[in-house]
Amino acid sequence: MKKATLQLETLTCPSCLQKIDHAVKALPGVDKESVNVLFNASKVKLNFDEEKITIDQIEKAITDLGYEVKKTQVK
Repeated sequence: MKKATLQLETLTCPSCLQKIDHAVKALPGVDKESVNVLFNASKVKLNFDEEKITIDQIEKAITDLGYEVKKTQVK
């Protein structure tokens, strides 16, 4: 399992948080329990299985919703 932190553009409403939360949790290979969308920091923290999904696919799921991913850290 890899840990990822994605810095997003500023989130402006709680419904943005909900959309991102649902979209990321729906992805195969993402540990649903680990998903944490931080509204005030505009960050998404999660654990994912590299054999099932790439960080690019996770980023694309977020950008497809209309949110810009500014920076990504994977450990």
